[in-house]
Amino acid sequence: MPRFSANLSFLYQEVPFLDRFAAAAADGFVAVEYVGPYDHAPEVIAELLRRHNLVQALFNLPAGDWAGGERGIACLPDRVAEFEASVTTAIRYAQALGCTRLNCLAGIAPTGVAREGLQSVLVANLRHAAPRLAEAGIRLVMEPINQRDMPGFFVSHTDHAEEILAAVGSDNLFLQYDIYHTQVTQGDLLATYERLRGRIAHIQIADNPGRHEPGTGEISYVNVLAALDRLGYDGFVGCEYKPKTTTSAGLGWMAPYR
Repeated sequence: MPRFSANLSFLYQEVPFLDRFAAAAADGFVAVEYVGPYDHAPEVIAELLRRHNLVQALFNLPAGDWAGGERGIACLPDRVAEFEASVTTAIRYAQALGCTRLNCLAGIAPTGVAREGLQSVLVANLRHAAPRLAEAGIRLVMEPINQRDMPGFFVSHTDHAEEILAAVGSDNLFLQYDIYHTQVTQGDLLATYERLRGRIAHIQIADNPGRHEPGTGEISYVNVLAALDRLGYDGFVGCEYKPKTTTSAGLGWMAPYR
């Protein structure tokens, strides 16, 4: 049976961020995730998790100036020192929140820099981060993100992600498998999952088109979630979608799994 994590950067937009923990728990979620907790002291987030009996499933390494359009810094040649410092910050928060998965966003490729140079920087940064996270008991994940939603994102296909995994060569680097992004970019959802499942440490979902809740688009989530169970996935399934109305009103799709 799937265990669902509410992505609080997408769900419950009708209330302030710190109130979303209570809303998620009230709707039956057992875990939460989001872009990052760094706007708040770790003690504040830890208390909300404790109060509402929630698991911190995942968040990202600091991703640069998110409001300014940055979507990660790991491939940027002039941000290596910042990336290394961000790993320290992320570990501190993860340990305070009991989080055992951190996602590294590669970032948007800058113009005028060769792909090989960006890949070299990304691989070196992941080689730096992976053992540091392993020592802290945290799995490092990275995700391909489709070019329609995030134009210029450096890693958009699972084939490219596999190249990076091989180049890094760490047993503490995994994939975050976002079914929505995979559908937009390449399709072949279940065959791709089955081939890569030994390297997948977190899953996220949304339907397509629209990136709304399961059941609103073309993806057969009844089949997808059944296959994840059949193939032995025991991690959290992150609900990273844009509700068509309010979050709570759109949770009917989750009823069979409660």
